[in-house]
Amino acid sequence: MRICFIIALFVFSAAVQASSSLRVGNQVLSIGDSAVRVTELLGKPSYKAHGHSSRSSSSRSSRSRRSRTTANATSKAASGEKWQYRRGDHITIVTMVDGKVSDIEDDRR
Repeated sequence: MRICFIIALFVFSAAVQASSSLRVGNQVLSIGDSAVRVTELLGKPSYKAHGHSSRSSSSRSSRSRRSRTTANATSKAASGEKWQYRRGDHITIVTMVDGKVSDIEDDRR
């Protein structure tokens, strides 16, 4: 039973990988790289999605400074763009915030 559970976890974790870097040929794309670098390595995305924050400014004004900083970071990530690429049997999603890579997801289909 325990081994089946471990195998199931391994299979699930191999299906979707979010990481701080992605190998593209003999180059590496990393969090913090520019949109220009993404385009150089992966080309034009097959799909772009624009995120929108659902938080209102009035709800953030009553929070402490630390909470506002966290809320602002969350809002920035939510308002970023998700660039989707089809690479062979992989779907790669690069999240862009302020023109920089903030997250990389690689899903094997």
